Amino acid sequence: MTGKREYGEACPVARSLDIIGDRWALLIVRELRLGPKRFSDLQASLPRAGPNVLTARLRELTESGVIARRRLPPPAGSLVYQLTEWGSGLEPVFDALARWGMRSPVKREGRLSADSVMLAIRSFFDPADPPWTATYEFRLDADTDVYRLRVVDGRLVELARGDLGDQADALVEGDRMAVHEMIETARVAQGVSITGDRRAVERLLAAVRVP
Repeated sequence: MTGKREYGEACPVARSLDIIGDRWALLIVRELRLGPKRFSDLQASLPRAGPNVLTARLRELTESGVIARRRLPPPAGSLVYQLTEWGSGLEPVFDALARWGMRSPVKREGRLSADSVMLAIRSFFDPADPPWTATYEFRLDADTDVYRLRVVDGRLVELARGDLGDQADALVEGDRMAVHEMIETARVAQGVSITGDRRAVERLLAAVRVP
């Protein structure tokens, strides 16, 4: 990638910022960490990024090899954006940024996307003792956003968009901010309902060690 935004330094940190340092770039990557999204999905998750800015960032990230476009097979046929294998390598960066940001001396305010709420589970998950195995389905904002989660022998092995249907041991439903509160406080918050194995949900919350 070339342009005036480049730092012109050989430092790998500067090179990384050449690629993902523009406003909204990292947040676009964040929104693709749990699976592909359409342009309209990204716009809904990042409403303050105007269509022109979002289009420009998607083009730049595609040209840099961080994300790729593909068309879903019929009957959907939608054009979606997804992380490349190289782009997925940013996962440890997000975990480090999340932990660093949680310790900010400045009070955090603002909205949270549904993906952000769920990604906190992965960022702050710490294998618990004794280990347990369970499957979870999270339905946020009146089923607008659905996620599946699997813990096997105390390890988080899957967090992705999509439902588990009848396979889930526990179903968690609620407003995204209520679920966010539940994750941060490790207590079932008002406005969150649990169907199925409540003990499995309590074990999951205990294993999410938010700083």
